[in-house]
Amino acid sequence: MNEPLQFDTKTRRVTLGHWAAPFGLGRDGTISACEGREGDAKTPLGSYVLRFGLYRADRLPDPASPLTMHPLHKDDAWCDAPNDPAYNRFVKRPYAGSHEVLWREDSVYDVILVMSHNDSPPVAGLGSAVFIHCRQPDHRPTLGCLALAAPDMWTLLPNLKSGLSVEVI
Repeated sequence: MNEPLQFDTKTRRVTLGHWAAPFGLGRDGTISACEGREGDAKTPLGSYVLRFGLYRADRLPDPASPLTMHPLHKDDAWCDAPNDPAYNRFVKRPYAGSHEVLWREDSVYDVILVMSHNDSPPVAGLGSAVFIHCRQPDHRPTLGCLALAAPDMWTLLPNLKSGLSVEVI
């Protein structure tokens, strides 16, 4: 499938071909990708590609997806310290710099899709850990990520592959 995974922030609908579902985004709305700042709780608009996925193998079976998927481990994290050399990169805990823990008690990070936001190379302070992940059951806004209900994530996974275009409009 060559069609992009498209997140329309006005309708709050994600589409891939003829498939569509609602999604959640940052609590403070959206901003252009080049204007975002670390911790602004805004979802960056722009064109990205899917890099890979992560999942909780202790809770879920290996996702049936052409997208490269890696099981999460308790010591997995993502660096969010703008002045750290590992900024906006996967790291292992314990880690001295500020980081987001990926192994969570809730189900939000049971599946994480990593896209190419601010990663080639990362620009300090332009935003980190902008993922596509599972939505909170109460549908609360994210801190800048895109969030899908878990059943919608499982429907989508078999249709994803590394390099798939992701458009946040």
